[in-house]
Amino acid sequence: MTTLYLVRHGETVDNARMVMQGQTQGALNEEGIRQAEALAERFRKIAIDVFVASDLKRSVDTCRILAAVHGKDVVQTALLRERDWGSFTGRYIPDLKDEVWPDDIEALDALQERARNFLDEIAKKYHGQRVLAVGHGIINKAIQAVHFGKSMRDVKKMSNCEVRILQIIDSAGNALPR
Repeated sequence: MTTLYLVRHGETVDNARMVMQGQTQGALNEEGIRQAEALAERFRKIAIDVFVASDLKRSVDTCRILAAVHGKDVVQTALLRERDWGSFTGRYIPDLKDEVWPDDIEALDALQERARNFLDEIAKKYHGQRVLAVGHGIINKAIQAVHFGKSMRDVKKMSNCEVRILQIIDSAGNALPR
């Protein structure tokens, strides 16, 4: 059994300003750094084998803070990137409420396929290990939806530096069922 500690990155400058970040790098603000340091302290006595992060700066920086107390490096993957919000990227989120969604937003099917591929990779590469993975709000929802066989709307939104624990059970080392 593989234990996956799924974490959302710490608060960013754009989170606080309510700006749609999508696949931009983003930067942790002081609160986000404080959140990551507090979470690192909570995880200090938990044995973690592997630290994985989205390759976007806000997740990498959060994960490096978490990994530092364990003296570990961070493995980066594009599979954990946030949803690509296309032309909504950089816009003030409350202004988007009644907007027609443009065609350049990453399709939910593609997002869920990335989530499935991430879970498959974890099951194969890190079988039987404890993995802490730092992603983003929407990709983390997709990972949980795929893992639990739910609709994304049935998965509760994660707050910054929140942790959800997923048990990936597959004694043969095979990918998760689809």
